[in-house]
Amino acid sequence: MTASDTSILLFDSSDEYRPEPVPEPQAPVWRDGSVRIGIHTSIAGGFAGSLESASKLGCNALQIFSASPRMWPRVGARIAEIDAAEFRARRAELGLGPLVIHANYLINLATSDPVMRVRSIQAYHDEIVRGLALGADYLVVHPGSYAGKTLAQGIGDVGTALRQAARGVRLCAEFGDLRDCRLRLLLENTSGMGMAIGSRFEELKAIMDAAPELPLGICLDTAHAFHAGYEIHTEAGLAQTIAALDRTVGLARVAVLHVNDSKTPFASRVDRHEHIGRGHFGKGHFGKGKSGLEAFRRILNHPSLSASAPGGRAGRAFLLETPIDAPGDDRRNVRRLWDLVDIPVKQAPRAQNGFSMMPRTRRASSAPQRNEKRTNASRKSARASKG
Repeated sequence: MTASDTSILLFDSSDEYRPEPVPEPQAPVWRDGSVRIGIHTSIAGGFAGSLESASKLGCNALQIFSASPRMWPRVGARIAEIDAAEFRARRAELGLGPLVIHANYLINLATSDPVMRVRSIQAYHDEIVRGLALGADYLVVHPGSYAGKTLAQGIGDVGTALRQAARGVRLCAEFGDLRDCRLRLLLENTSGMGMAIGSRFEELKAIMDAAPELPLGICLDTAHAFHAGYEIHTEAGLAQTIAALDRTVGLARVAVLHVNDSKTPFASRVDRHEHIGRGHFGKGHFGKGKSGLEAFRRILNHPSLSASAPGGRAGRAFLLETPIDAPGDDRRNVRRLWDLVDIPVKQAPRAQNGFSMMPRTRRASSAPQRNEKRTNASRKSARASKG
């Protein structure tokens, strides 16, 4: 190599590679301040089928289970990546969000039984892993029952169990960072039945304090609050309930509301859900003779709870867990919520006429008719054989 050639090899700082700056993370579309209304949909037809059901019911948000809720899944049960990828892609196409997963009902993070405790922590860890695979935004769990110990011990054990279950997984770093799309964990308030933890907001706050490093928030169930003695169904009671929420867990931590009416009276401590406007929200001694629809109208449009109001939380979702006693009950309850937030049919997500998660069956009268036909055929056969 000659001296004249070496000049081209000299280092020039301007030639140094400079990677493109990492773009600032953007908040997901469903946190645009629009009203988000959904319902719990079935995964019986597959995870992707739950998305189709939500869309056909006129929802723009949804809740699902990640496995059977009333039996223990196999330890380490996972979702095949091909199914998870299909689910994530279809959800993006349909524009559904947030996606909320409700944890297995058998999980008891406060239990005194050592075998049940290990099983509950493992099952909750598996719920987190499946939620991450599906791209879920929230995972809701009931804290559990503290039978055999004090309430304070139970609360401490729930906090420890949450921390143990979250080991080795990457969750949202800061609950309040709306640009962070990773999974957040939500504690659901309870009805106060038996030794269940979480009927008082102070108990939920104590659990959050016991695991401060986790992105913990609250799922507020309207029926459970009603059962536990919060007068959420009256105008004054709603204001008091919201003030209690803000004083304890903080309204910014209330990310999801389960919107349910109640089959049982006020302060019953018995958890039974009813169709919107047909339960005790309008029949109790605090509003006898008045429609419960007005109670839900106040809740859905309250400036501190609405997703669209300046004082609300962007992306906060209202999700139904109401019964389906007849085909179309699910679609009608979803439409009722859109009506209560004053969004007309033409502006709300379009529902498919006649669709329901409960398929229509033949009329009951058809069974006697079939029996009658069988009886007549038997008679004819008997006469023929005698002839």
